[in-house]
Amino acid sequence: MEKPQVFSRSPWKLWGVLALFFFLGAFFFSFFVGRFKAPPGALLKALFESQDLTLHTIAKLRLIRTLLAASVGMALALSGAVFQALLRNPLAEPYTLGVATGAAFGATLALFIGVTSGFFLSLFAMAGAGLTLLVVIYLSRTEAGAFRPATLILAGLVVSSFLSAAISLLKSLADESVSAIVFWLLGSFSGRGPQELFFLWIYIWPLFVVAWYFWRELDLLSLGDEEAFELGVPVTKVRAIFTLSACMAAAACVAVSGVIGFIGLIVPHLVRLTCGARHQFLLPLSILLGATLLIFSDLGARILLPTGEELPVGVITAIFGAPFFAWLLKRKKKEIEWLP
Repeated sequence: MEKPQVFSRSPWKLWGVLALFFFLGAFFFSFFVGRFKAPPGALLKALFESQDLTLHTIAKLRLIRTLLAASVGMALALSGAVFQALLRNPLAEPYTLGVATGAAFGATLALFIGVTSGFFLSLFAMAGAGLTLLVVIYLSRTEAGAFRPATLILAGLVVSSFLSAAISLLKSLADESVSAIVFWLLGSFSGRGPQELFFLWIYIWPLFVVAWYFWRELDLLSLGDEEAFELGVPVTKVRAIFTLSACMAAAACVAVSGVIGFIGLIVPHLVRLTCGARHQFLLPLSILLGATLLIFSDLGARILLPTGEELPVGVITAIFGAPFFAWLLKRKKKEIEWLP
């Protein structure tokens, strides 16, 4: 079969400029638009001055929330692109290995026992994600100490199914905290502050650094382990570094915002279908598009309901993510040129 043309659809520079333009537009639009009406200039001025305490507080909360949505969108999209290359599966995303379900179980357990602090809730979620990753790796390891992508996926599905049942059990046993558990599981940025933003960036920056330095190795790993090894890639080491950093980033996102699906699945495919599969361009464009989509999703969650209440962000992403996933499944019956 003839090798697919990586940039056959459109120049990547044009798409890069458009992605940056839409990201900046989404960021400022999310900051300026909300239920509390205020002139854009007044909001910007209020960030640096506290004469009007109400406006100052609103400006800070909007900025932090927009930064959180952008950061989570970046990390989820980047994790999705990495997992799809590592597992050589176009339907893979950050939740493939069950790490997100582990984080959700940890947070659910914290809410069940009465932990309400966002910081400690995040710690419980990270602990659940870390233990889940250890169990998945243990179940998928071969006698030689290595692991295969297919085995990782199967182990992740088994552990994720068990933890989902455990979450359902906790929800059925919970009384007053059940509504908080359900709302958290659907994903939200409501009530998050600087602590959560700082916590998130502690755990997601390694993935950005690894992706920046090892995008060439990710291209080669996409072709298969044997081909990558013959071309000089230390397959086991690089795969372990990418898996650990991507899982840690996805777990941190779940710990801060709850379960927000489909961003890690649809964003890399949208980029791949327009600009090709070379990770030098796929990764940064996925970061920008992921941030843009989640910023707009969070904005919709804030302003769509006329009653003043918020929708879970996970509901918004599922509304446009599920049809895309169905289209992708149908398209997979044909040949999908997604490898470099």
